Amino acid sequence: MAEQATRLKVSDLGGVSLVEFSDRKILDELCIHEIQEELGKIVEKGSVGNLLLSFKNVEHLSSAALGMLITLKKKVEEKKGRLKLSDINPQIFEVFKITRLNKIFDIHPSQEKARASFQEA
Repeated sequence: MAEQATRLKVSDLGGVSLVEFSDRKILDELCIHEIQEELGKIVEKGSVGNLLLSFKNVEHLSSAALGMLITLKKKVEEKKGRLKLSDINPQIFEVFKITRLNKIFDIHPSQEKARASFQEA
């Protein structure tokens, strides 16, 4: 079951929803709001609630987008799911480190490693 959303590509990986971003730059308010809406719908309708966000296409991320991710993490955890991030480019990962968000989020170097970590728990 793969479905196409406007700013996200969502795939069901058997108990894990893989979300890939269409946008290379997640900077402006409207873009972030639309992504937040789409992610919210995915979390609401997901029965398992495990979510993997792949940032492999993303080159730039604003601080407002980081705030959106924190909100998303809370929603996923409320549904007893887990949120993992993967494929974050080094420049963006640096922002996660500076803001100490790398301590809050479960971040993996690749989709494969992130998917495997869902199985381990």
